[in-house]
This record gives sequence, structure tokens and C-alpha cells, in this order.
Amino acid sequence: MTKSILENATTTVLDGKSVLVTGGTGSFGRAFVEKALTSKAKKVIIFSRDEQKHYNLERHFGGDKRVRFFVGDIRDRDRLQTALRDVDIVVHAAAMKHVPICEYNPIEAVQTNVNGARNLIEAAMANGVERVIALSTDKAVSPANLYGATKLCMEKLLTAANAYSGDRATRFSLVRYGNVMGSAGSVIPLFRNQMKQGKLTITDARMTRFWIEMPEAVALVLRGLELMQGGEIFIPKLPTSDIETLAEAVAPGVARTVVGIRPGEKLHETLISVEEARRTSDMDDLLVVWPEFSFHSATLQNVRAGTPVPENFNYSSDIAEPRMGLEETREKVARVA
Repeated sequence: MTKSILENATTTVLDGKSVLVTGGTGSFGRAFVEKALTSKAKKVIIFSRDEQKHYNLERHFGGDKRVRFFVGDIRDRDRLQTALRDVDIVVHAAAMKHVPICEYNPIEAVQTNVNGARNLIEAAMANGVERVIALSTDKAVSPANLYGATKLCMEKLLTAANAYSGDRATRFSLVRYGNVMGSAGSVIPLFRNQMKQGKLTITDARMTRFWIEMPEAVALVLRGLELMQGGEIFIPKLPTSDIETLAEAVAPGVARTVVGIRPGEKLHETLISVEEARRTSDMDDLLVVWPEFSFHSATLQNVRAGTPVPENFNYSSDIAEPRMGLEETREKVARVA
């Protein structure tokens, strides 16, 4: 029987390493730090510009002497240079993520998601970081909004960074996944709040999305760190649901109002495009989009693990399986705090 990402992922890749998480005070960052502290990591550094969240996490993690709290912004290259001294592994989770906010503040989104990625690449190479893995999104595939476009740029920058690092130590790869159930930007907390008012706002009843639970997102990053050689995009196999099913699972019987799609939103999201399918492999617990170029001596033979997916493969939320029914969606929602 094929094992899941949760079963395959281990923290051994962190043992004896100094690990830094950008955006470490966010939903994913906190979950990853929790997991990292179950390993034999030498040091875990939380890098974030949010002072208040640092204060809260210091109270939460303060008993573990391996944790460091580093106030800083990925827009500030000098601060990153200092933060990455003697760091072995970087998990890059810092980003502007809300679609409408990015649409309304495009320059800020570019500064953080694109220029911030460049700063991280240069600081990582300057400090001899071994592995950098960055979090991307389904919205980066054929982007219809600025957020997705900035994440696509980030993917391209991180992938091409392997050419700049050459045969030096630093390697760059990515993970790409869908909506995280219960994260700060998830619709689930919104529906729960609206339920108290007796009415939910639905953008479009036809809308579908990929869903991932936070432990699976953390496990995907650990698997990526274990498997990466440089330039890969690691993608989990995820269930999908339509927005009506999700709304009923969160707030059964509550009235709904259709308000229309927000600026830059799609009806359906895609995790792997038809074009990427030509260089995608199925590795049982995950899918891997291989880089178009072989950057390092370790990958010059272009050996790709796993089974190639069909050439016309299109991993989109409107056609991907499995589609969750109401009961399964309820079970997942119930696990979200």
C-alpha cells in the first residue's frame, strides 16, 4: 500500500542543522517550527517583521533554548545577510498572500514576493546556505491575478538561482500547494464568523479549490528538503471541493448570498499545467515538476525518479480526483481549530 506524505516525511533532514523560517510567525511558520523542534535541529530561527507575533511566540517557544527570534523584513537584504550567517536550511514562507490586497497594492506585493525572493537568493549564496525551499501556490500556474504573477516570478527566480550557485553548496527548490484549511487567509474562519451573523457570502457556487491540511503542508516541505537536488517543484496529491459543499460543512443550513468573484479570482485553480506535465513525475506520495535545465553535476544525466504523468495531464481543481463529499469535508473542517 502506498504511503502518504505524512507517513513518508521525517524530520531527520533537520538533525544537526541550523534552520531559518522566513515568515516564521505566520500560520505555516508556527506549524513548521513546532515540527522542527521535535527533531534534533541545532537551532531554529524565526524570521519575521511582525514584532507582536514575535512576542507571542517567545512566550510559547521560550522554554526551548534552540529557538531564536529575529525581527526582520525580506525586503532588507542587509538584515537577511546577518540573519543567514551559519544557517544550513531556509524555509521561505514570507509573502503577501491576500489576492485583493495584492491587487490594490501591487508595488508592495512585488517588493515582498519578487524582490524579497531575490534578496533571499543572494543572501543564501553569500552565506553558503545548503538548502532553500520556498512555498508557492496553485495561483502561480497560469496566473490571473498579481499575487499569482508574483509567485510565478518567485518560482522562476528560485529555480534559476541554481544556475547562479553552480557547483557551490546552495540549492534551491519549491513546494506548490492549494488552500490551507484553517490558515489565516482561509475561508473557513470567515464562514465561522459569518455563521454567527446568520448569513454566508459565496463568491460563485461553481468555484472549486484544492485543500491541504497544515500537517500535510509541513510534511511536504520536509519531503522536499529530503528529496531536492535543485530546481524541482514538489506538489502534493490533494482532494478538492466546491464552495457550496464547504459552506454546508462549516455552517449547515445557514443562508447564503452570492456576491460574485473578487478581482483576480479564478473559478478553478491549477496545480500543474499541461505544459508542465511533459516534465512531471508521479512519485506515489507526491508529484514532481522537474526543472527544464540540469543545473548541477548531480542532475546532469537528467535522471527523473518516479513515473512520468500522461502528456495531456492537467491537475486542475474542477477535474482532479478525489472530490470530497459533504461528510468527508465535515471531517476535515472538524480538525481545523
